[in-house]
Amino acid sequence: MLDGRTKSQSTKTSYNLALGADHAGYDLKEKIKDFLLEQGHKVEDIGVHNVTPVDYPDIAEKAALLVVKKKVDRGILFCGTGIGMAMAANKIAGIRACACNDLYSARFSRAHNNANILAIGARIVSLQLAKEIVDIWLKVDFEGNRHQRRLDKVAKLEKTYHCETL
Repeated sequence: MLDGRTKSQSTKTSYNLALGADHAGYDLKEKIKDFLLEQGHKVEDIGVHNVTPVDYPDIAEKAALLVVKKKVDRGILFCGTGIGMAMAANKIAGIRACACNDLYSARFSRAHNNANILAIGARIVSLQLAKEIVDIWLKVDFEGNRHQRRLDKVAKLEKTYHCETL
């Protein structure tokens, strides 16, 4: 379905989330942080805390490490497009970050790919759309089954191919 609804709605109502942004995503991060807190989620804001230019890989690394160390349930990152944050976060083994700027991608990043970090493009989506993306992404559960087999193959790629092995 194009509106993001799915059969596999999560029964979990509250998450502990790492939230981070570079300077381009700062304003949207702050608004989504308020939205998440209003919904009863716990938020660990890893920065930035103003619009002074920063390098997005530094923020992505902090969020990814919190997720893989299980200090938070999931992470949500913001930059201009969402692409840079997702690329940087995906360099950490165990991270499945997705850049989602539409409802369909948000739904399937969870249902089929079990994404544990969501990246949103602050220069691409409106506040309302960002709220809807986050809402769907938090509500949809991973479907498992054939999708787990595929994620196991992705994990094997992470273990097999390192710079020193190529």
